[in-house]
Amino acid sequence: MRSGSPPATDPSPVRRGERWARWLFVAPAAAYLLLFFGYPVVDNVVMSFRQYTVTTFYTGDAPFVGLRNYAAVLSSADFPRTLLTTAVFTAGSVLGQFVLGLALALFFRRRFPLGGVLRSLMLVPWLLPLVATGTAWKWMLDPDTGVVNAVLRGLHLTSSGVPWLTGTSQALLSVVLVNIWVGVPFNTAILHGGLQDIPPHLYEAAALDGAGRLASFRHLTWPLLRPAVRVVLVLGVVYTVKVLDVILVVTGGGPAGATETVATQAYELSFRQFDFGRGAAMGDLLIALSLLFALLHLRADRRARAV
Repeated sequence: MRSGSPPATDPSPVRRGERWARWLFVAPAAAYLLLFFGYPVVDNVVMSFRQYTVTTFYTGDAPFVGLRNYAAVLSSADFPRTLLTTAVFTAGSVLGQFVLGLALALFFRRRFPLGGVLRSLMLVPWLLPLVATGTAWKWMLDPDTGVVNAVLRGLHLTSSGVPWLTGTSQALLSVVLVNIWVGVPFNTAILHGGLQDIPPHLYEAAALDGAGRLASFRHLTWPLLRPAVRVVLVLGVVYTVKVLDVILVVTGGGPAGATETVATQAYELSFRQFDFGRGAAMGDLLIALSLLFALLHLRADRRARAV
């Protein structure tokens, strides 16, 4: 190496500029995530280890209690039922949204007049504010004056009506049905996009080989649609497990706690009982459940790719 020449390891000015340009593009998104996602999560975790009440929330002098808030939440007599209700609500909603969304995606794959208009109208339930959606469904499911029971009585399927909002099992079914109605458009859009990516000539080749619709779906559509299916299921579970507004508007967590989930319980502790420490602990458990499912999905996806 000649004396005075720069070391071979030193980056050129052009490469240094490119590196700084990358960081400048990443910096706004990173700052946004840290400010609006990272800081609230960290602050919530810190709050869960302290005894926050209305007074200590404003003074900031909240005593450190360690894991006492988590112990109080986990040892609560209502926690097992709340966890079971969360699991039933999540599983029922995700399954219903996926089945109906896949059926509609397969239906809209065919070209017919006004098909694009109908696909656009399908997005209306997903775009409406959830408070407005919950209020409308609460009115329709009202046991006395609701249109659903009025139709059932008119068809002579029931004489007294179904206690959609006052029966313990019926109330849970009601919020599941409402959440399915809200989530079907999203599932349909994602799955329809996945179906559009499948080359049509593959179906033509399958038809030439004598494959029927069921065989084509089983051996062609479903394997090629799995990436979109994984996205829909993961996002569906992560979103559904934290659903709050639909349940609060439709049933308020009742009757007798029949529709109380981990999300609504966290809201109850924080904003009705004003026990912010235990509410934060319940919120952290909700985050842990979502992360656990996401990690299990990533592990299963890695195994599937390795095979």
